[in-house]
Amino acid sequence: MNEPEPSPRAETAAPDGGASGEQTARHGHSHSARRRMPLWLDTVVTMVIALLIAVLVKTFLIQPFYIPSASMNPTLLNDDKILVSKLSPGVFDLERGDVIVFEDPADWIPGDATEDPTPRVRLMMILSAVGLAPDPSQDHLVKRLIGLPGDHVVCEEQGGTLTVNGVELEEPYINPETPACQVAFDVTVPEDSVWVMGDNRYSSADSAYHESQGEDGFVPMDDVTGRAVVIFWPADRWSGLGSGREAFADVPASE
Repeated sequence: MNEPEPSPRAETAAPDGGASGEQTARHGHSHSARRRMPLWLDTVVTMVIALLIAVLVKTFLIQPFYIPSASMNPTLLNDDKILVSKLSPGVFDLERGDVIVFEDPADWIPGDATEDPTPRVRLMMILSAVGLAPDPSQDHLVKRLIGLPGDHVVCEEQGGTLTVNGVELEEPYINPETPACQVAFDVTVPEDSVWVMGDNRYSSADSAYHESQGEDGFVPMDDVTGRAVVIFWPADRWSGLGSGREAFADVPASE
């Protein structure tokens, strides 16, 4: 950025009088000219700084994701764009009812998106190389956090209601056309893990589904990328995603 031209007051401010003051002002202007950055270099530096800021924000603060499936309907629809806070878990604790994004814990998503990439995946591969998008080879999923470490989560029968630590839940966020439990299960969440379920329970390969298949249905806390806080696109879908916690207000802490 160019420094301003010396004002007339600056030209007469030298303590030694007029001639000395003029010489001092000219010397200062010459020094400024030597420091002036070429336009192309200034543009490159500006772009590099902007990129570094974007990488730092993505790494430590927020990251955008898009929704590729119907497993979280009606809360999230196909191709919704969400912002995920990476301050949780970490700076802020996760809570039951949060919508979270996590890396595929145990091949829940079959195949590798980068083997035969679509144009969208190719773009993500390019952006991930500079830290502006998640690595598409590390598939991410979005579900609702139902159980924290130590929680006792139960569905007594298919088509029934969900209980956490003995409290039956009213879940206003799930698909109203289907009940809360697609399969029966009775689990206690191990340390450093969480139990997650989709809002579209009968179309979600979530913890309950994988547990029913004889697989590990728990998600390690270390695989959690962050908490989804808002739908930011499309514009008419803009809304926050924090209301799910209310359904768990009466659930006591695990023993």
